Amino acid sequence: MSVPPAVIEACGLTKDYGRGRGVFDVTFAVARGEAVGFLGANGAGKTVTMRALMGFIRPGAGSVSIEGRRCFSDRARIQETLGYLPGELSLPEDMTAKRYLAFVARMRGADEAQRRRMRALADFFELDVRTRIGRMSKGTKQKVGIVAAFAHAPRVLLLDEPTSGLDLLMQQRFVELVRAEKRRGATILLSSHLLGEVERTCDRALFVRGGRLVSEAPAASLTLEETLAHLYGAGNVGRSWDARVVCASEGVPGDASARVSEDASAPEPDRAARSSSGEGRAS
Repeated sequence: MSVPPAVIEACGLTKDYGRGRGVFDVTFAVARGEAVGFLGANGAGKTVTMRALMGFIRPGAGSVSIEGRRCFSDRARIQETLGYLPGELSLPEDMTAKRYLAFVARMRGADEAQRRRMRALADFFELDVRTRIGRMSKGTKQKVGIVAAFAHAPRVLLLDEPTSGLDLLMQQRFVELVRAEKRRGATILLSSHLLGEVERTCDRALFVRGGRLVSEAPAASLTLEETLAHLYGAGNVGRSWDARVVCASEGVPGDASARVSEDASAPEPDRAARSSSGEGRAS
């Protein structure tokens, strides 16, 4: 059985920012029509990898390519057919969503079919395009970013925390959209903290920890415990909180904290007596 050619490829990708920050010797490939989850804790290296694939940063060592083109030197060509949703979305707050999306369409030279698709996406995500972006909630701004990323039916999608801020219904619609894009043949790399999102949209998951790719697993078979072990290491999973130990270390036995709370709300006997007799009042 022949292996399909890689569309997204990282080979020994390294970008060292010092003090253990960055990514180190990261190697993976995503085939055409495949959706791959890219999972890691905060600061694990997911966004650095995404930015390298977008051509925003030059690798210190190794290489990254999309559809056979080097991501840094050929970034202009690559971005013509790429859909990108950054983890930290920055939009012009003085524009309405309608003006912003029209601007994006002009920049891409969108034809009428792409403009219709953009309007359909806005409707699908219940986005009021008349609203000024500066007045939008985080979730509504995220909808604008999703519509902009998917509007031109891109062959490749790089999605960094794509459902951040979305409510449950919009998260479900995003999952439906990604599944439809997979059927269309799009190649997708999706960075996420949400196990359910990756499990429902991706073929497999890559795990990055401390800037290094540490493991890989089929997305559909992942359990929460297994995912936590991949993300943080097995030694950090399974710890539990015992409030009794903390109470004892503070000299508060068992349920004494509740009694302390109750006692604190009651007046001291001698204080109450002084109050009722008038003792202690200012003259």
